[in-house]
Amino acid sequence: MANFGYSKAKAEILDGDIDFTGDDIRVLLVMSNTTADTEKDVDTISAFSTLDECDDGSYARQALANEAVAEDEANDRGEFDADNAEFTLAGDGTRDIVGAVVFKHVTNDADSIPIAYIDDVDAIKTMVGTLTVQWNAEGILQIT
Repeated sequence: MANFGYSKAKAEILDGDIDFTGDDIRVLLVMSNTTADTEKDVDTISAFSTLDECDDGSYARQALANEAVAEDEANDRGEFDADNAEFTLAGDGTRDIVGAVVFKHVTNDADSIPIAYIDDVDAIKTMVGTLTVQWNAEGILQIT
């Protein structure tokens, strides 16, 4: 499965309801039983049939830092980027981590909007230490 944007988020971006530099944008990790990689039309994090979020004992969702939106004139697109996301893991997760979900956090999972699924995360089952999700050099998202 390739990286993609969720339908609800696309509409919210066009409507001006997602502000990448003003809203609380976060990332979570999902494991191999997730449906986040196929359910492109969900409206909220709680709407996934099976989120299968990382169950490592030290894992916690991360807020993105230093979010930025820029125009890339050479490639005729807009880009959203932020610092790489770092997760502390104890190495006791039960399944491989297969991807990350970037989302707009509002209050809880029932009103937080998934923005993009990123599968450029190496499958990791047991890792002790820091897992860094290194975003693409061209940014997390591009709109052409």
